[in-house]
Amino acid sequence: MENFPIISLEKINGEERKVTMEKIKDACENWGFFELVNHGIPHDLMDTVERLTKDHYRKCMEQRFKDLMASKGLDAVQTEVKDMDWESTFFLRHLPVSNISEVPDLSDEYRKVMKEFALKLEKLAEELLDLLCENLGLEKGYLKKAFYGSKGPTFGTKVANYPHCPKPDLVKGLRAHTDAGGIILLFQDDKVSGLQLLKDGQWVDVPPMRHSIVINLGDQLEVITNGKYKSVEHRVIAQTDGTRMSIASFYNPGSDAVIYPAPALVEKEAEEKNQVYPKFVFEDYMKLYAGLKFQAKEPRFEAFKASNVNLGPIATA
Repeated sequence: MENFPIISLEKINGEERKVTMEKIKDACENWGFFELVNHGIPHDLMDTVERLTKDHYRKCMEQRFKDLMASKGLDAVQTEVKDMDWESTFFLRHLPVSNISEVPDLSDEYRKVMKEFALKLEKLAEELLDLLCENLGLEKGYLKKAFYGSKGPTFGTKVANYPHCPKPDLVKGLRAHTDAGGIILLFQDDKVSGLQLLKDGQWVDVPPMRHSIVINLGDQLEVITNGKYKSVEHRVIAQTDGTRMSIASFYNPGSDAVIYPAPALVEKEAEEKNQVYPKFVFEDYMKLYAGLKFQAKEPRFEAFKASNVNLGPIATA
């Protein structure tokens, strides 16, 4: 198995642009995942985010998680658990309207830092979408526009901790799934591992690296690229050696954005044989996904093809 793609953005606007773009292209086409270093987000900000996230978990969530697992009997399971995840989470919404001020138990410092971090991630997501456009031969801004809807994209963060687990062979930190949305930016623990992706039928570790941002592609980019880039199944293995921090930010289409393959990426023969990904409203996809997250993505796409919803002709502009 070849090495997991680690890509530096340090010289993306310099003499190594061509090489860097080729690495991004290869990672998108063959992995659906890559790890970014020299991405422009200050390391001291990332250190503060990590410190405050771990503090918040210890003070506000750890005991609650232990009580919950004990109440469900998960700390003493003897057989594999297939309907639950060994994770402690909360969610922040950034766009179209932030809810950070309303989320309980967060310190003022933590709210301020997470807002600042989210702004940097949003900027990085949009920069990456334009790099993908360039590699795909789409006009600059195409993907951002495709995500826009009437109120702009949706952007939110899932803050998760995967605590020490006594029976990691019987319960997953997070069961295998593909991500429903657009482009995902993950700041993960650099000491405790656990994230794996499925490549060529084998589970491959996503290496923990200090100050890196792991990027993966969601179902919406698979549809827009008409399968040129694919969303990839991934999971989190529970660990016995400490708590793993995971801060995953999802840059997704707006709820009313109409998603369909970019006409420039649909070959005539495929269109004639109807071998084209479906067209749908993102919110409708999310409703379907909510009940089928831990199942294969292909039936989700087929369901929209079969429903034959008339959303009008595909625009070419």
